[in-house]
Amino acid sequence: MFVLGLDPGLSRCGYCVLDVAARRPRAVALGVFRTAPDLPVPERLAELLADFRGLLEEFPPASVAVERVLFQTNVRTAMGVGQASGVLMAESAQRGIPVREYSPNEVKAAVAGDGAADKEQVQEMVRRLLDLDVAPRPADAADAAAIALTHVAVLPLGRSA
Repeated sequence: MFVLGLDPGLSRCGYCVLDVAARRPRAVALGVFRTAPDLPVPERLAELLADFRGLLEEFPPASVAVERVLFQTNVRTAMGVGQASGVLMAESAQRGIPVREYSPNEVKAAVAGDGAADKEQVQEMVRRLLDLDVAPRPADAADAAAIALTHVAVLPLGRSA
């Protein structure tokens, strides 16, 4: 059984697929989808969607966890994050996959024990919780893993998102 965590973004979208069938979650796919900033937004969204569909086909998740889009000072970045998030959530819903959103503070509290934890603390806790040799890089991948771990901690297996 797989749980998919997503840190949405238009330039970089972090993803982490956790195999939660064993006693301890194990990352089976961890990385970042990238789109070229010089492409028009519709093409970038289409590229992101194609990459996402490929991941869903390879690792069909029981549920998807997404970082909730919060206000950012850079409106252009916030728009891209919102657009990417919408495409990912819509595709998941279209496939009947339950989706749940988590705020950055919820994720930090669940993974690092402190809602104000910094990126390095979150990355180190992800490394430890997933028994990785090194902390995931870039930060988008580590954030996606933290979101997936939060989802597993919050919702016992067998319950929908």
